[in-house]
Amino acid sequence: MDFQLFLVSFVTVFVSELGDKSQLAAIALGGSSSSPKAVFLGSACALLLASLIGVLLGESTALLLPEKLVKGIAAIGFSLLAVRLLWPKTDG
Repeated sequence: MDFQLFLVSFVTVFVSELGDKSQLAAIALGGSSSSPKAVFLGSACALLLASLIGVLLGESTALLLPEKLVKGIAAIGFSLLAVRLLWPKTDG
């Protein structure tokens, strides 16, 4: 196993998941539940399944499209998201 890739994947997902909606939902469910273990297991399984789907889609995309094209599409998508976040909202 490529330990460096494992570590980069772990850190990337861990940092990106801190404070997001799913963590807040797990906090709310864990605090109001009589079985926090079930909340933990359900949350962990959901994250594993979402990650598996992402990896499988990434793998199949890599087989169909050149890496440079996929990176370009991702860069454009993230750039559009960044511009949208910086654009002021208009109430109307």
